[in-house]
Amino acid sequence: MEKILIGREKEKEILLEALASAEAEMVSVIGRRRVGKTFLVRTVYKDAICLEIEGIQNAPRKEQLKDFTIRLNRAAKSAEEIKVPTNWLDAFYLLIDYLENLGDEKKKVIFFDELPWLATHKSGFLRALGMFWNSWASRHNVVVVICGSAASWMIQKVVNHKGGLHNRITKRLHLKPFTLGETSAFFKSRNINFDPYQIIQIYMAMGGVPHYLKEIKAGKSAIQNIQDTCFSETGLLRDEFSRLYPALFDKAKLHISLVRTLFEKKQGMTRKELIKKSKLSSGGTVSKILTELKHSGFIEIYHTYNKKKKDQLIRLTDEYSLFYLQFIENNIQDEPDVWQRLSQTQPYKSWSGYAYENICLKHIPSVKKTLGISGVYATSFAFSSKNTASQKGTQIDLLIDRNDHVINLFEIKFYNTTLTLTKTMADGLREKMRIFQETTKTNKQLFWGLITTFGLVPNQHSIGLIEQVIRMEDLFD
Repeated sequence: MEKILIGREKEKEILLEALASAEAEMVSVIGRRRVGKTFLVRTVYKDAICLEIEGIQNAPRKEQLKDFTIRLNRAAKSAEEIKVPTNWLDAFYLLIDYLENLGDEKKKVIFFDELPWLATHKSGFLRALGMFWNSWASRHNVVVVICGSAASWMIQKVVNHKGGLHNRITKRLHLKPFTLGETSAFFKSRNINFDPYQIIQIYMAMGGVPHYLKEIKAGKSAIQNIQDTCFSETGLLRDEFSRLYPALFDKAKLHISLVRTLFEKKQGMTRKELIKKSKLSSGGTVSKILTELKHSGFIEIYHTYNKKKKDQLIRLTDEYSLFYLQFIENNIQDEPDVWQRLSQTQPYKSWSGYAYENICLKHIPSVKKTLGISGVYATSFAFSSKNTASQKGTQIDLLIDRNDHVINLFEIKFYNTTLTLTKTMADGLREKMRIFQETTKTNKQLFWGLITTFGLVPNQHSIGLIEQVIRMEDLFD
């Protein structure tokens, strides 16, 4: 099956601009493991890549240099074999000789993949790369692409480099997992015809990571595919969790510990709560780990309406990590229908509500488009208030505060059928709105909206209360 590039239109445009530019370009491509960075660069640049060097995980400098030389010999096709250099400075001078022999007429791409594995501590790689760019590449017809899965490392060590690479990045790409719409297009490109409900079930378990989605097979339901991919003995995601974090972070045990702590409170924790519950001795350590997890796409930090920065909620948002900790970790039993059984339980119903909410929060642009307010400046928030002596506490899944004097409040519900609003549910929503209005003292117009799977059956309880209904297929736009 021929591989085609799905989505990534903005990223593709940036890469092609670099190739068409009259100047030398250095492009950084970051994004979590398995998200398709290498495939993107190879697909867009194709024959323009004159040399691709890929770091080897946990390999010493000597081994990395040997691999570099083998690749350079193959690319050069020289009768005289190039000898393995002893350091990266000499290696880059060999690279310069090779590139000069190719001439400057056609723009050439040099692709350094998994840079953090090349630029290990005391390897001298970044210093040599800085020399290569400043003394030669910046004055020639080339594109230098540097790519890495350890997003935080890439930002700290390369994008914000204080040495020879300082301010040398000309274009930046941060590749993220597929949206629901891109996931649907990906499946269609592989002749897998799922309806939105099947896709959302799969997305809740593994997110939009292309490498994971490749495991999905046509002719099987979402439940069957999740069983095969996450619970069977040969399933890719059965033990991916144990490899995922160590591949990105040097001290992965601390990252995993923080992830597990955040999992305990799925609605999110303040930084103060997280430090207390994680039992990590240093707040600075927590800050560093949180930065790395955020840059790599595992967590999000959400603003809470009318509250200070210290009240921001930190949430674990990586679908696979949430699914693994909730279901896979404690259910490795080689039971043929374990997911069929688990998906009928109350823990699944509770988890699916949160997982669907998580997906909705990642697709706010689609929500705004459905509301017809894409052109209106608006910010999204979570809202929660605690019980006080005079006021009952409440929680609102999502609110969109608009510049046209309107706030949309949203209740997010995951159901396997059309939702019918009961009197109890309607009274609860009115009470939430009252508490929100009294707590925030807002004078803006408030509209209740519902984001659900199969929509709402209008009745006496919903009419006059629910102003907007967003169905799951709206999130695919």
